[in-house]
Amino acid sequence: MKVDGGISSNLHEAINSAKDAEAAGYSGAWTAETSHDPFLPLLMAAEHTTTLEIGTSIAVAFARSPMTLANTAWDLQAYSQGRFILGLGSQIQPHITKRFSMPWSKPALRMREMVMAIHAIWDAWLTGERLEFRGEFYTHTLMTPMFSPAASDLGTFGPPKIFLAGVGELMTEVAGEVCDGFICHGFTTEKYLREVTIPALERGRAKAGKTMDGFEIVGPSFVVSGNDERELERASIGTRKQIAFYGSTPAYRPVLELHGWGDLQDRLNALSKQGQWDEMGTLITDEVLNTFAVVGEPERIAPELTRRYGDVIQRISFYAPYKSDPERWSKVMADLQSA
Repeated sequence: MKVDGGISSNLHEAINSAKDAEAAGYSGAWTAETSHDPFLPLLMAAEHTTTLEIGTSIAVAFARSPMTLANTAWDLQAYSQGRFILGLGSQIQPHITKRFSMPWSKPALRMREMVMAIHAIWDAWLTGERLEFRGEFYTHTLMTPMFSPAASDLGTFGPPKIFLAGVGELMTEVAGEVCDGFICHGFTTEKYLREVTIPALERGRAKAGKTMDGFEIVGPSFVVSGNDERELERASIGTRKQIAFYGSTPAYRPVLELHGWGDLQDRLNALSKQGQWDEMGTLITDEVLNTFAVVGEPERIAPELTRRYGDVIQRISFYAPYKSDPERWSKVMADLQSA
């Protein structure tokens, strides 16, 4: 199992966090699109590492066009010498329309077309053939030599892999059909992964005439741990708040409903509209916490993650919650990587 960490999206911290991730033995490391651009730090990470895979988890796809994503991903793949993964996510409608001022409609179909358009653009650059992509949402029919990067940029590496994040079945099917991997949302449980996510991925792969061979799944990442009870409790409180935040989102209700907790979503959503973020976390019981997260001392993390997901995921992504104890952490890393 590959174990991935994080790269700070703050440009002042990106280099050191990338170096630290590689030195700690992570297979890869991801940036997130929150308060900073997710791509810029990866250029710095590529320059200051040699083996670390780097990627976005995630970049908001619908905030951009297929052409801008194709260009940025191409350049990062070339500069990192084949170590870049383009991780995309849809976000939810209010963010796309109100934060990014971009159109929203039929998100699963739009995402499918976006990924297909990116591949069409890359194919045109690699082969020199005419760019002729016409879809319902995106049209790309103009490409001249001045605007085409050289195919030799990518050497023997080829275009980057595209991973897609999702929760709903339609978006998950899209990932299986047109992408190289799937990023499980943190708001995923073992039951939901096995009973909903994987069957949807398999349906998508079947549409494309493919099997799950070579397809990578990045597993859920809620881990509550620490070196002592105080650290463990602090991690628990923070994770309960994060689970509550995600649980308040209507789009993620199916995960809770699968466990018979649909009424929890109603209560969390009502509190979120009142801005009662701290109180939301108190609604996350120990049962809910332990269903979404691996909870316990560091030595328990690897065996439990392996028990839950070892036969169905290829990568696990989380940040070390106890960097102050490198020997303890390195043992956890080694156990996961040998799984």
